[in-house]
Amino acid sequence: MKEQIEFFSDVLGMELIALYWMHGTEGCWHGFLRLNDKSALAFVFNPANADAQTLYGVTQPGHMTGSSAPGTMQHVALNVDGMEALLNMRDRIRSRGVNVTGPINHGFANSIYFQGPEDISLEVCTFEECETPVGPKDWIDPEVVEIAGISQEELGRYIKPAEYAGKAGAVEQPPFNPNGYNPKMPEEMLKGILAMPDEQVTQMLSEPTPPSQMHKT
Repeated sequence: MKEQIEFFSDVLGMELIALYWMHGTEGCWHGFLRLNDKSALAFVFNPANADAQTLYGVTQPGHMTGSSAPGTMQHVALNVDGMEALLNMRDRIRSRGVNVTGPINHGFANSIYFQGPEDISLEVCTFEECETPVGPKDWIDPEVVEIAGISQEELGRYIKPAEYAGKAGAVEQPPFNPNGYNPKMPEEMLKGILAMPDEQVTQMLSEPTPPSQMHKT
């Protein structure tokens, strides 16, 4: 974890804004690095990770065009504002002794590529100053649509998802579906959590007190 913090702070210039124990997760802690005023990149330390084996092509690709198991992360792409910022970022990364390739012109974006600690595949890109801005008119290939098994009706829905205004939090939890997108935990435990009122879950699992107040003497 320290190596990731060091890399993203020193090599990419991201500020460490939080580092503390994960709530309700024994032995785990996490760190947050600032992306902008509304988002951050988070890393999680779990002591059980030490027993996990890295398998390239399974747990991670190992390089930008490699494969990995479904549900795993292929690569992380971060954005900067414009080509000047992209080239300055490349300069910063190279000045720390890290190899970078690019920029590569993708038509709607320019990207640079490099590897991070634990063989995370990384990209920094900019959507500014590009020849053909990204959008469905120019960047949806009918051949790929067909290969993906997407019908024209589905394509229309994907391009323009149905609007939904919400009901101020009044929609109830759907019934448990054993074939749904469920966390991998004992079924009865999951059913118990899903059966709880939202207010009870919030009360049980929330911990808003920052470490600065916990360690006051």
